[in-house]
Amino acid sequence: MNFVLAAGGTGGHMIPAHALAAELKARGHGVLLITDARGSKIPGLFDGVPVHILPAGRLAKTPWGLLKALRSVMAGRREAKTLYAKHRPDAVIGFGGYPAFPALLAASSRGIPTVLHEQNAVLGRVNRLLAGDAAAIATAYEQVERLKPSHEIKTSLVGNPVRASIVRLGELPFPAFDEYAPLKLLVTGGSQGATVLGEVVPAGLGELGASLRHRLQVVQQCRSDDIERVRDTYQKLGIPAELSTYLNDMDAKLGECHLMIGRAGASTIAELTAAGRPSILVPLPIATDDHQTANARELARAGGARMIPQPQFTPQALARQIEALADDPEALSNAAARALSVGRPHAARDLADLVERIGQGDRPALIGRAVKPAAAPAVALAPAGAAA
Repeated sequence: MNFVLAAGGTGGHMIPAHALAAELKARGHGVLLITDARGSKIPGLFDGVPVHILPAGRLAKTPWGLLKALRSVMAGRREAKTLYAKHRPDAVIGFGGYPAFPALLAASSRGIPTVLHEQNAVLGRVNRLLAGDAAAIATAYEQVERLKPSHEIKTSLVGNPVRASIVRLGELPFPAFDEYAPLKLLVTGGSQGATVLGEVVPAGLGELGASLRHRLQVVQQCRSDDIERVRDTYQKLGIPAELSTYLNDMDAKLGECHLMIGRAGASTIAELTAAGRPSILVPLPIATDDHQTANARELARAGGARMIPQPQFTPQALARQIEALADDPEALSNAAARALSVGRPHAARDLADLVERIGQGDRPALIGRAVKPAAAPAVALAPAGAAA
């Protein structure tokens, strides 16, 4: 069969689409990616997959901005319809975000079945707009906010697809750690980086006692504007740190680390739970519908992560959390096992099963447990000092 995947904008949309593309290609299917200019520039993804870039506007609040966005969406829709006439897909799978919007609109207008994949614990705006026409909705969480009860019957829990190299980490032992071993930290703010991590993490590591601070080994992603300042801070503290603006080898870095510090984006959570790595999560406070806090809920409740809201994310608070984990060597391995316990490592396989069924004209089959619409916004998590 032939499938079109529509994703773009950020790694949070592109990485699961990439994992599904690899699974579908391994099954002998044809795959075409529709994305935007920004999504096409993310390195290391979709090798050997034809890529088509469509215009896609982001809905704005001003009348002129809204008109401009709608013109762009309609232009993208026309272009996608022409593309589908030549490359007749059996189904179009959207991964959320505005770049997917025109491709999915074009599919519905031509009677091509669509599948929506929602990576977050809150149904995104584009997926909310298109859920009524979708043949199936696949989610990464058992409870999803903003999901209408009427759409529950066509919604399945599959998880959030990650790369096979990440899944393999969960099959390996957690890296050895004791009171003498180096403590390896991975710090990442998602595909765009996060300035607050560059400000707080080095300062927080400087708050640690000398015996622990001298055992640190840090790999950190930084924004390009922040990297020299962060490097200078680590040099003054005498902490060895490998810094870059983008981590091309995330699987290797995640495999080596004992603890990850970062945002709570959908792909980050999926990779942590598939690999079985403990974390300290700082949800992005301006994320749409506060979806990163909702994303972190399941992992924090399981004991695989500690969450610190950004207003409370201070060097002192971070240092206390790291010390609590590092002072007890079993705490890190226990948190790793708890993270692994809520992982869904077969998400790419299960999503591929679902889209094959839709492409064959079947009704969606519930894979695993059915998804329930969340009755209320995410409840507050345990305080940052709670045990992992």
